[in-house]
Amino acid sequence: MALRLCIERITPVRKDAPVQFALPELNSAKDAAKAAGAVLSSVSGGELTPTEGAHVMGLIETYRRTLELSELEARVIALEQSHAA
Repeated sequence: MALRLCIERITPVRKDAPVQFALPELNSAKDAAKAAGAVLSSVSGGELTPTEGAHVMGLIETYRRTLELSELEARVIALEQSHAA
């Protein structure tokens, strides 16, 4: 019992669990909109709780911003290269 208490202090007890549901592949901001729709459908269908849905939506939004930033970076590089030539 004492060892378990010690371990729980070192590594807290997990408060969430993995969720599984269908989600389209994300390759663009447009795909992120489809994924958000899939999450909303999963929440309304009872496959995900509203809290789980909100967490997944946050992940989708973060990934969408990452995709958007990568695309903008590529466009800036292309512009800089075309002006340097």
